[in-house]
Amino acid sequence: MGLGLLFPAALAALAALIVPLVIHIARRSEQQPTDFAALRWLRQRPRPRSRLRFDEWPLLLVRLALLTLFALFLARPVLWGAADDSPYVAVIPGAGIDPTAYPEARLHWLAPGFPKIDTEKPRGPISVASLIRELDADLPQGAALTIVTPQIISGADADRIKLSRTATWRIQPGAMPSSPPAKPPATSLAIRHDRAHQDGARYLRAVAKAWQTEKEAASDSGDLTAPLPDRRRALAWLGAGAVPKSVEDWTSQGGTLLLPHDARLPENVRFVSVWRDELGLPLGEAARLGQGFVLRLTRPLRADAMPLLLDADFPVQLRDALYPASSPPDRVAARDYAPLPVARAYDLPPQPLTPWLALLIALLFGVERWLATRRSRNPSP
Repeated sequence: MGLGLLFPAALAALAALIVPLVIHIARRSEQQPTDFAALRWLRQRPRPRSRLRFDEWPLLLVRLALLTLFALFLARPVLWGAADDSPYVAVIPGAGIDPTAYPEARLHWLAPGFPKIDTEKPRGPISVASLIRELDADLPQGAALTIVTPQIISGADADRIKLSRTATWRIQPGAMPSSPPAKPPATSLAIRHDRAHQDGARYLRAVAKAWQTEKEAASDSGDLTAPLPDRRRALAWLGAGAVPKSVEDWTSQGGTLLLPHDARLPENVRFVSVWRDELGLPLGEAARLGQGFVLRLTRPLRADAMPLLLDADFPVQLRDALYPASSPPDRVAARDYAPLPVARAYDLPPQPLTPWLALLIALLFGVERWLATRRSRNPSP
């Protein structure tokens, strides 16, 4: 464990320490000498020597401390190696766990956010390999890691997990639920748009026409006040700003939603890039919302911003992005999936000390104001 500064050049602000010193020296000039008659009998020489003297030492010291802490605040002090290195136990949903068997360990579910074991059991599919790698990167090297797993794991990668430490792989009876089968692609697209997205809706109406089969009804297009379609259709909601709660609920219950680049969902919805152009630049990002699927475009629906709109295979690419092909089987026996300790160790981020400095600065500022007020009410003679 050690201290460090992210911006050491900010310590140049310590030059401001001269300011309170000058103020306290200049304050002595406020004391005006008063002449009286007997002074004329005193000789002019020898004159007494004047010496440098500071008044109000407590106030001066508080002001110097305030400026010093402010300079340190600008330098962004951090504490290296301060992470908790107590034993950590991650439980994969589906495995039995007895919390009393780990009295001194931190118990968490292996799920997004790593909730504590005393919270509700996570539901839905999870990426076991990605979460274990994330946990390995976030823990200090001195922390012992135990992973409690059921006998059958879902959400496994094609290869064994490689970690930077030797993890205890403890297998318990049970199995993770299987991933739901891939949803068949829709053959029709409903479009809801505002006035600002009229041009973009024109391109999507062409997509809907390309998707449409002879058995499908006519295309469904309207403004944002039109009723939402059946969930067997994909919905393109072309409206800027926050997505309405009714559309969120429609998607959460199993709908497939297409959003423009300027639409917003709650911050807890995490998007990942799933659609790129020939240069590798992102075109769309996807997220799960309850039981539904969301694809948000990263560019405006204009030919100058997304030239792919003019390609003949744009409807096919959009359908592949909205309905990705089903992944290969991801269930594996836990005994064959124990992590290998062959990866390099990760450098943990330092713990910032600026919040504590800000609190200390606020307290000292209150003390300084109190001392300054007391001095103004009780001036020195």
